[in-house]
Formats: sequence, structure tokens, C-alpha cells
Amino acid sequence: MAQIQICFYSTLNDFVAPVLSNQTIVHRFDRKASVKDMIESFNVPHPEIGQIPVNGTAVDFDYIVQDGDNIAVYPAAASPAVSPQIRLRPEMPQPPAFVVDDNLGKLARYLRLLGFDCLYRNDYHDQEVARIANKQQRTVLTRDRALLQRKIIVYGYFVRSDKPKLQTREVLHRFNLYAWIKPFTRCTHCNGLLAAVDKQTVAHRLQPLTRQYYNRFLLCRDCNRIYWQGSHCERIQYLADQFWSEKE
Repeated sequence: MAQIQICFYSTLNDFVAPVLSNQTIVHRFDRKASVKDMIESFNVPHPEIGQIPVNGTAVDFDYIVQDGDNIAVYPAAASPAVSPQIRLRPEMPQPPAFVVDDNLGKLARYLRLLGFDCLYRNDYHDQEVARIANKQQRTVLTRDRALLQRKIIVYGYFVRSDKPKLQTREVLHRFNLYAWIKPFTRCTHCNGLLAAVDKQTVAHRLQPLTRQYYNRFLLCRDCNRIYWQGSHCERIQYLADQFWSEKE
């Protein structure tokens, strides 16, 4: 029976069984396997991985594990300089566009409030999320590690927190999104882009008090929803400023 040593570093230990975390694991196996399959057998999703040095040399996901290999697995957010560098996936589009699974609706709303392209529907199934992510080069945000292990997903992140504001901070930090925060540019309902609209154009759709006290309006290009600069705008701007101030 073949034997390897494998060690997971930093945040990848969030996925490994506690008894195996933060240590070199001696693992025996009796079948041919790619390093991707070997890693995911420890419940570590491939989109979370940044570098895989085997015996000191970086390899890609297709590398076939050999008897006696010493495998180090580093997260995408904290990979060491390994020579030669092996790119495990194409460069992520910037700023990234997201697709969120059906358990993270509030996170999707926060990201839209901050101006990020974030697809979400509460009836998305895992297969649909994976298909959208692959076809549109979107990054999957999920708390379902099995979803992230689907082969067609290229970019993805397992959200650790279960609280929406903390999830938002986590995603902003993981993908360094601060420079792209642009409140009041996305519809929180459908993700469409917002555009300024003349008051007279929408006056017939406004409630009397809204028509009387507000003069600046935005219209969603996709669902035609109207937004205006009420007290909720101040709260959104405060939220955006708060997230920005927590950058460090």
C-alpha cells in the first residue's frame, strides 16, 4: 500500500477533521488518484487552494500522487512563493462577480448595497449555482462545502461566519474589495444597475410625501424599482464607511 505525507496550512484547517488539523498527516492509499481528489478526500474544496508543492515543487490539480510524496497544501489567500509558480486557475476577473447559494440571501443583499454584482435567488439549486458560476466566471459564495467541490466551479469561497454583517466583512477582506465599494449603484432586489432618473419621469409612481420631500431618484434598469435619498441612504452610507474603516 502506498503512503504519503500531507499537511494543510492556515485556513484550510477549517475543513480538516480536528484530530488531523495543523499537523503532518500520514495517509495510506491503494488506488491511483490525482492530487485534487486526494486533497478533497480530506473535505478541502479545490477553490480554496492556492498552491500545492509536492516534494518542494509546485504541481497542478492533475498531478498523480506517488508513493512517498510529501504534499503541502496552501490556501489561495496565503500561498508562499514556490518556484516554479503553477497557476491552478485563470486570473479572477476584477472586480469579481458573485453568485450566492440559497442560504446566504442577507449576504447577497449587503454586497448589492455596497455595489457588487451578486446573483442570488432563494430557489437556486446547487447544480444551477455551479452552472452559472462556470458560464459567467462568477465566484461562488456558500456555506456548503460539497457545492464547492463540484469540478466545474473555478472560483469559490466557503463563508465561515453565520452572521450576515460578519460574512460581508469576511468577503470584503478575502477578496480585497474595498476599492470597489460603490453604494447606490445596484438594485438590492434584482441586482440590476441603478441610474439617475428625473423626478418628473417617476412622479406618477411616488407616494404623496415622497413626491413632496424628495427630489433625487434612482431607477433600476432591470426591474424598474425606484430608489430615493431617504434616511435609509444615510444608513447605507454609514454601513459602507464602517466596512471601509475596518479594512485593516
